[in-house]
This record gives sequence, C-alpha cells and structure tokens, in this order.
Amino acid sequence: MTADELIAAIAPAVPGATYVALASADAAVTPTIGVPREFIVQTCRALQGPGLEFVAFSDVTAVDFHPDRLPRFDLVYHLVSPHRRARVRLKVAINAQEAIETLTLLYPGAGWPERELYDLFGIVFDGHADLRRLMMPDDWEGHPLRKDYPVQLRKDAQTYMPLQVTQEEFQANMERDRFQRTAAKPK
Repeated sequence: MTADELIAAIAPAVPGATYVALASADAAVTPTIGVPREFIVQTCRALQGPGLEFVAFSDVTAVDFHPDRLPRFDLVYHLVSPHRRARVRLKVAINAQEAIETLTLLYPGAGWPERELYDLFGIVFDGHADLRRLMMPDDWEGHPLRKDYPVQLRKDAQTYMPLQVTQEEFQANMERDRFQRTAAKPK
C-alpha cells in the first residue's frame, strides 16, 4: 500500500488527525506518513486494526536537526505487518520540551528503544513504566546525541609498538597452545 492508501484507511478511525504522505527514497517499499504528536497512539491502534494488521514494532529512533529548528526532533517509528508482508514508517515532529505518549501498551518491545531515546536525546515518553537512563551512567549530565551537546575532547595521538617476544617466549607460547588444544580434543 502507498502512504496515501494507508492514510485513507486510518483517517476514519482517528478523527481530528491530519496526516501527510512524505516522500522517501524507498517509498515503494516503506511508505512514510507524517503523524501529529498527540495522535501517535491512536494512529498505531488504527494501523493494528483488521485489514492493515501492523502488529509488529520494529524500531523507533530520533533525528536532532538543530537546536534552533522548531520542531527540533523527528521521531521515526517503523512498524511491520507480518501477515501482509508490509512495512510503514511514521514520522512525528516534536520539540525538546514536549513529551510524547509511550507505545509500550501497544508494542511492549518499544520499551528499551524509548529508554534509549530518553537517555541519548532527552525525549520524554509519557506513561513509560521504567523511563530511566539505559546507556549512560545515572549521574551523567546531558544527552550525548543532541546537536548542542558539548564535545570538546582532546586526546593525544596514540602510537603502537609492535609486540616483540624472544624466540624462547614464542616457542613456549606455541607449546602451551598445542598442549591446550590436544587436551581439549574429545576422545
């Protein structure tokens, strides 16, 4: 199905939502639909309905365009319909101060990716049962994948010396390795 066909199928189930069919390089394989932030849960529920059956959650990621751009982030959801062998991409524009509803009630597999986005971008998911840092330490300040995150790391160039062993050490290492291999062989 194309993005326009999907929009026509879900629009009656989500009154008040304004969808946009977005162009993408792989639109024939994965149609892309722009979804209003406040209608993401209702849209996914409509996509799970009979005839569409987008019941599998593949991934959610985010793009931070620029701190001065409004809305700052695009959340990108990928859903799959295994029965129809189809995919759909949903894009939701969101500002840094806004929260978005969690999809964990519809797609339990969304829990960890949402925690990752909270940790690395600072995007808050309302209703998430365990919204805390996932990759960074609990006392970490800031969100490392934001464009305004300060990255001023100075590190001296590293040089490496080749590993040098004496002939006796090499021979002892080879004999130890050969002994371990023969001892580990099943009889």
